[in-house]
Amino acid sequence: MKPRTFSPRKLDMAAFIESGEALSGEMPVQELARLAKGLSEEVGPGSLPPVSWSAVGRVLPQRVGAPELWLDLRARGELAWECQRCLHAVREPVEVQRSIRFVNDEAAAEALDADSEDDVLALSRQFDLLALIEDELIMAEPIVPRHAQCPTDMATLMHDETVVSPEGEASAEPQAEPEKKNPFAVLASLKKNPG
Repeated sequence: MKPRTFSPRKLDMAAFIESGEALSGEMPVQELARLAKGLSEEVGPGSLPPVSWSAVGRVLPQRVGAPELWLDLRARGELAWECQRCLHAVREPVEVQRSIRFVNDEAAAEALDADSEDDVLALSRQFDLLALIEDELIMAEPIVPRHAQCPTDMATLMHDETVVSPEGEASAEPQAEPEKKNPFAVLASLKKNPG
């Protein structure tokens, strides 16, 4: 009998988990449109290495009732976000390892998800495994992406006194600021000359 082949975009999740087989592969980052949208525009998704992933099912027998169906998921890649300090791209390795329990329907998934710390999803005969991997990678994004040390000296940029003229030429000499008038002196002159 010919072994069953599983498609990660249309995966019969129960059959896959019960088979004990594993799936793995690589995906170019540009094929993960939702993930790519949140990455730095300075580094195109096509220049990043592909994301590698693997998934394997586990059946856990229970003393009472049906066995639990679990999916062990792993994904690894290198992504580039915008540094929140210097606004240049910061490339970071990302690794996701997640075990997800699958149950018969959405109602059971919602009830279990509310009562336990486990990730719980409903079984499907057309489950998109690659969309799940993309979701996990999006959730793994750093809260505040930034370099350990920015390639640009931010302290110098913050105190840079270079002035750009209207013609676009940079000058190291700061321009003289217009003389600021004391607001109280202005008020006093108004009181003296009300008209």
